[in-house]
Amino acid sequence: MPTQRKSKSKSTTRKRATTQQDITRIRGRIDHVDRELHALLNERARLARAVGISKSRAGKLVDFYRPEREAEVLRLVLERNAAARSQGALRDEEVVRLFREIMSACLAQEEPLKVGFLGPEGTFSQTAVHKHFGHSVRALPLASIDEVFHEVEAGNADFGVVPIENSTEGSVNHTLDRFLVSPLQICGEVELRIHQNLMGNLGSLRDVKRVCSHPQSLAQCRQWLNEHLPNAERIPEASNAEAARRARDERGTAAIAGVTAAEVYGLRILANEIEDRPDNTTRFLVIGRRTFGPSGKDRTTLLLSAGDTEAPGALYRLLEPLARNKISLTRIESRPSQRRKWDYVFFIDLDGHVEDAPVKRALAKLKTRASLYRVLGSYPKAVL
Repeated sequence: MPTQRKSKSKSTTRKRATTQQDITRIRGRIDHVDRELHALLNERARLARAVGISKSRAGKLVDFYRPEREAEVLRLVLERNAAARSQGALRDEEVVRLFREIMSACLAQEEPLKVGFLGPEGTFSQTAVHKHFGHSVRALPLASIDEVFHEVEAGNADFGVVPIENSTEGSVNHTLDRFLVSPLQICGEVELRIHQNLMGNLGSLRDVKRVCSHPQSLAQCRQWLNEHLPNAERIPEASNAEAARRARDERGTAAIAGVTAAEVYGLRILANEIEDRPDNTTRFLVIGRRTFGPSGKDRTTLLLSAGDTEAPGALYRLLEPLARNKISLTRIESRPSQRRKWDYVFFIDLDGHVEDAPVKRALAKLKTRASLYRVLGSYPKAVL
């Protein structure tokens, strides 16, 4: 028996040694791959810088940002990831995030882009900025959607990110109305999965006397609040971050916001993911001062008026050229024109870019029928 025990002990020791040798060898291969990755990243940065220099020595950073090219790169990333999935590829969301950060860092070698958003820090708008532009930008928290438009119009920000619609609560009318008077163009879109969380400096739900949040967030959590906090006062705030700030400073006050707000303002999460719909998603628009070329998978947004909207078939006359050219509409929204009572304009999203032949034909015809016609932007569809 002692001989058998010694034999087993030696065998176990050999296995452990072999395992340690395997781990050391694999770690060596990881180090080798890391060196190759680092060298390739630096090479990509040099190439990106060369592209910027070759465009214009006097050009501004915003002239080198090409959303259509970034969308193309990310779609190729997803194609390669799908082909490599059987070999243990990273999740699509992770690999897209990594490549966004690489492009963001390459673009920011000289000076980062300045991107305005509805602040303060900790809002979903800030998260949308980082999802679309990466973290190598200068994110500018602003007090209102109006101010985001103003700062981009004035050139103090290169781009702005503003919410346009939520899958649960519909359109953000304030953003729509700003396009009635702003010359800015839509340059891109971001779709952000929204998880709402109840937070505060409180011991439990029993201590919550009032709940603060942006009106959209309160509405997205209406059923949960009715069930779990039916007697708590609901107070609308200008942003979720403002609500979190108030929850930090007031006894008995809780806020609904994203986890970033809890981290920024030092709050405890009292309940996770309290949104009523599991697919709760907000769409944001990227606004800027110029237009960009097609990426291959684009969306176009129009601002239209039929003139006499009470005339029979007025809206049909606007939409008919789109149907005739087999162009799909993904959204149509009416808003008061702010010119006279009961006068309306239409915001229309359609598939395709203004440079696509079918879209170009349809818009040429539509333009002759509309009393107000403006292309608000043609831009890449959101990638994830």
